[in-house]
Amino acid sequence: MRKRHQDKSSDYKILIVDDEPGIIDSLSIVLKRSGYLYEGVTDPLEAIEKVRKEHFDLMILDYLMTPIHGDEVVKRIREFNSDLYILLLTGHKDLALPLETIKALDIQGYCEKSDRFDQLQLLVESGIKSITMMKTIKHFRDGLNRILEAVPKIYQLQPIGNILEEILAELLPMLSSENAFILVDDIIDAEESKKSIFRGIGKYKTEIQDFMSMFDSRLLENIGKAKITKKVIKTPVGITLPLLNELGEAIGVIYVESTNNMDIEISEGYKLLEIYAAQAASSINSAFLHSLVNIKNEELNRTYDQLRTRYLDTIEALRQVVDEKDQYTCGHSDRVSYYSVKIGKAFSLDENELETLRVAGLFHDVGKMGISDDILFKSDKLTPEEYDEIKKHPTKGARILSVISMFKDVIPVVKSHHERIDGKGYPEGLKGDEIPFLARIVSVADAFDAMMSDRHCRSKLSLDEAINQLIGGSGTQFDSRVVEKFVSMLGSYPDMVKEVACTYQTFNKGNII
Repeated sequence: MRKRHQDKSSDYKILIVDDEPGIIDSLSIVLKRSGYLYEGVTDPLEAIEKVRKEHFDLMILDYLMTPIHGDEVVKRIREFNSDLYILLLTGHKDLALPLETIKALDIQGYCEKSDRFDQLQLLVESGIKSITMMKTIKHFRDGLNRILEAVPKIYQLQPIGNILEEILAELLPMLSSENAFILVDDIIDAEESKKSIFRGIGKYKTEIQDFMSMFDSRLLENIGKAKITKKVIKTPVGITLPLLNELGEAIGVIYVESTNNMDIEISEGYKLLEIYAAQAASSINSAFLHSLVNIKNEELNRTYDQLRTRYLDTIEALRQVVDEKDQYTCGHSDRVSYYSVKIGKAFSLDENELETLRVAGLFHDVGKMGISDDILFKSDKLTPEEYDEIKKHPTKGARILSVISMFKDVIPVVKSHHERIDGKGYPEGLKGDEIPFLARIVSVADAFDAMMSDRHCRSKLSLDEAINQLIGGSGTQFDSRVVEKFVSMLGSYPDMVKEVACTYQTFNKGNII
């Protein structure tokens, strides 16, 4: 256990900054015993330059130093580095920084100097855990973004061999690997006969007859296990992903060889891989679907419905990943979908339009998956650059949904749900009737639920306050007819809250509310 802890500790680098060499020597002994990499600096100005030029995960910083104090060191570092985890030390309790200053400078920990370093050691270990968690979140967020970027490529209509190579090429960077293969079996071709297909990359880029000789019993067993259990199988030598068709049957596997840099140790990592495998299987099915020129119309329609269900499942999984990382978004899209449909029914819209509202409400914020956590979760006022990044999410969402033609009616609603009647919205500055009517409905539903929910920067409003906000924005931000219709419905708001909770207890795939 001690050896594993030290191996993990050596992945992190700590900078000690104190103008007393004796303190640095004492801390060095403590950190060395725990297996941490560290450097010690007595000059605070030199420390600032070190952080600018080198990577450190954590800094242990003295407060009272010359020529500048620790708070000034932090202030200068935060101008170019917001990620460094900082622990502040002081030997003078009465001269300690006030709590407001510690928060403003984003100092993560504070400790008084003493002859014993037990408290500081606990703070260091706690800091390393926090750093590890943030690295894990970034790893999964980056992996999810790569999946979203890969989707349009693997859905392009092209020869099946090219699609398989594209799937592997997009997957390998996610796992820091160079060697992988896809093996697909029991595929029905245009002559209605079963066939198997194989594609390899790296050392597996070979012909099928040579490839079979590379199998060993353990790999064969893991392939069989992945297909039977329909779950990702991870071993020290590689990861096997089952490919499931629209009926949930295993049609093959993707195998990726392990490397020293492969780090998929947490359940969320498997979820990302499963999402990608679902997209890969769907794209393979799509390719063969287009090759079946003699298929009957009813069979084609059934397959199309199955593909639609699979894509909705995948989008729902992506939406859940977003919900899980931010308490505010959890349930928000469900409620926006519900309110949008309620408003649509009040306008006597037809079933197709209600379905479009339902789906658009569910996926209106799917583009936020491409926005960094630092911006999404920021509690302070956004900079103009950060706000410009936020304003890209309707366009990003429209691009994600444009992968499948069945969402063609949803795309303009998702893209335009932040436009304003007065033309001051985004992303295109549409105004009045230029904005799709369904987008004007989602805009009101989205704004209302945002006001009725706790946000990072403020607490939720009361129902009366939210209604006044809607009325105040009527004719400028919102469509006045939609506001009037929705406000007239809010007299039964308590019943609506109960109904939406019941309606979305389970995701209703493809059914109109």
